[in-house]
Amino acid sequence: MASSAAREKMREAGASARAISVFERYQKQLEEGATGLVPEDSIDPLAEDEVPSVAEVEVSEAAAREAIGKTVVLKLNGGLGTSMGMEIAKSLLPVRGGLSFLEIIQRQLLAARQRYEAKIPLILMNSFRTREDSLAAIDDSVRVDGVPIDFLQGKEPKLRVDNFEPVEWPQNPELEWCPPGHGDIFTTLTDSGLVKQLLDQGYRYLATSNADNLGAYPSARLAGWFAASGAPYAPEVCVRTAADRKGGHLARRKRDGRVILRDTAQTPAEDMHYFTDEFRHRYFHTNNLWFNLEALDELLERTDGILDLPLIRNRKTVDPRDAESTQVYQIECAIGAVVEKFDGAAPVLVPRSRFLPVKTTNDLLTVRSDAYRLTEDYRLELLTQAAPIVDLDPKFFKKINDFEARLQQLPSLRDVEHFTVRGDWSFAGDLTFTGDVELSGSGQVRGESF
Repeated sequence: MASSAAREKMREAGASARAISVFERYQKQLEEGATGLVPEDSIDPLAEDEVPSVAEVEVSEAAAREAIGKTVVLKLNGGLGTSMGMEIAKSLLPVRGGLSFLEIIQRQLLAARQRYEAKIPLILMNSFRTREDSLAAIDDSVRVDGVPIDFLQGKEPKLRVDNFEPVEWPQNPELEWCPPGHGDIFTTLTDSGLVKQLLDQGYRYLATSNADNLGAYPSARLAGWFAASGAPYAPEVCVRTAADRKGGHLARRKRDGRVILRDTAQTPAEDMHYFTDEFRHRYFHTNNLWFNLEALDELLERTDGILDLPLIRNRKTVDPRDAESTQVYQIECAIGAVVEKFDGAAPVLVPRSRFLPVKTTNDLLTVRSDAYRLTEDYRLELLTQAAPIVDLDPKFFKKINDFEARLQQLPSLRDVEHFTVRGDWSFAGDLTFTGDVELSGSGQVRGESF
């Protein structure tokens, strides 16, 4: 039976009855031994003819303008970037020309508004750890009357691995809590009534994406395609490469024929070679998602905001910076898992330029490098045929402070295919690398070409 201690802890923290109910369902699954794993023999890969390419469909300028004018942009902004040693919202990290993700997102939006003469509201889904800092970084020009600039996702207790009870950590009680994953959006939207509010104001489409993916700019062409498709929901996918082997993918579940999302944490260890096979599972999931607001409203009404999305069980330590601290489970669910809840969900193939996430300092160096440029409408444009594959020694470059200290001036990577650094290296002066570069040992590299 789900723990009354967890229920009381959430109630005292102000969680809604709906949020508590969702958490208890997952906690019960955990206690009963559920792992959330999706074995390879339970799914089939998506076939090529199941995924249309947006590049091959016709969308008129008028249809695109009309659709983007009825679209709301929602950014998932709950992450701190703890994997890079950050203690503020990752979206506040400077990424190009001194501009943060959040600043570039706002400028992308303002450029789209000007181009299409449309309101295009921006909404952030913040967590209790990102809200204050993120709202302070929002410019008044981005706000739209009658549409909230953000809403707050819930929080839930971390559970001890040994007894599934809420962990206690008096050294820092805030670490006893975690966000419940971006799948919590459906519970929170139901509690807030935001979907009905947007519908009442004439909006019909919701485009959601991760705040750390600057490729997910407001696209009138995609909005026009989605409106014409009549689909209730459309996840953007890209063709997988060797660099995408760890990313989630869509598949078709054998027992009911539903399209589902499978993430790394949902894959059994013995099936990882299938999961990472970019030729078997050809399409990876970008987490850029399109919702028809009327269809979403109907789904939330029918389920009362309790969608029973697949469990993701993440095992961690209560203090992510202390490997010896208490082992805990963080219960999560993914927003993209909602694909199995919609009849007629329509995955769409998009260009690689729509997917530029920054999960590590490897990714950060790539998007900061001269392999990209920031266009007048604040899109990141790749200047080479393929982005360099960067692999920095995590011992010396994983944390943002170490990364910044060792890369006081960015080397030119425009003509690089692979850039691998092993050991303690620092870089200064005008540096140009070409081809395949591998540094090992330690030292400082200054103003030369390699």
